[in-house]
Amino acid sequence: MNTQPEMNTNEKPVNKSPRRIARELAIQGLYQWRIGGNDEAAIEAHLADADEYAKADRSFFASMLRGVLAQHATLEEQLQAHLDRPFGDLSPVEASILLAGAFELISFPQTPYRVIINEAIELTKSFGGTDGHKYVNGVLDKLAATLRPEEVAAKRAQRAKG
Repeated sequence: MNTQPEMNTNEKPVNKSPRRIARELAIQGLYQWRIGGNDEAAIEAHLADADEYAKADRSFFASMLRGVLAQHATLEEQLQAHLDRPFGDLSPVEASILLAGAFELISFPQTPYRVIINEAIELTKSFGGTDGHKYVNGVLDKLAATLRPEEVAAKRAQRAKG
């Protein structure tokens, strides 16, 4: 008897970009930090052994992990204004993704805000609860409107025309 799950042969293998892999690793590291209290060095050492690490944008990964850990209190404060509950009540996965998304919105202005939000949604679909991606989308969309008002207004105006 075959105990392996059946594979859908219609599905294409997912070729993840080095940035996507870096984001996934950063989320895993932030989860380790939130759940286990691991420090930056321990997280980086552990994740360096991951199979995907060689394929990741390691500079981006380090920037994300270190930046969120260094600025988590400020990021939580900025996010709290758009939450319907205390930040500490969020699931560790969604909290980690929101922190990473907020950090990226602030620290990587060259990355369009919609790309950052879409990446956060995909990460939440992969690692989070059933409808967690909807919550992450709503929170980061509101945060983007406060952090990048010109970019958000231009994108909304473009959508209204098209």
